[in-house]
Amino acid sequence: MYTIQQTEITSFDLTQYLDSEEAIAEYLTQVLEEGDTDELIRAIGHIAKARGMSQIAQESGLGRESLYKTFAPGSKPRFDTIAKVVKSLGLHFHITPLKAS
Repeated sequence: MYTIQQTEITSFDLTQYLDSEEAIAEYLTQVLEEGDTDELIRAIGHIAKARGMSQIAQESGLGRESLYKTFAPGSKPRFDTIAKVVKSLGLHFHITPLKAS
C-alpha cells in the first residue's frame, strides 16, 4: 500500500534576499550578463520593492502607481524612467568593453 505524502509549498519572495548593496549588485550583474531586457526590468522592480516603492517614488519623482505599472510583466518602460529609478536606488550604469581589441 502506498501512502501519499503532502508537501507544503512556500512562496518565494526574492525581495527578502535583496537586503544589502552587495546582494543587489550581484543580482543585477547576473541579470545584465544574461542580456534579457525584460528580466532586467523585472530585476530593477524587485529591487525597488525591496527598498520600498513609496520611497523610490518619492526619490525618483515618479508616482507609486506609475512605478507598479512600469515593472508590471510585459511593460516597456522608457529608458529615462528606468534611469530615474536606478539613480533613486543609489546605483548607476557602468559600461565596459566585452573584449580588448
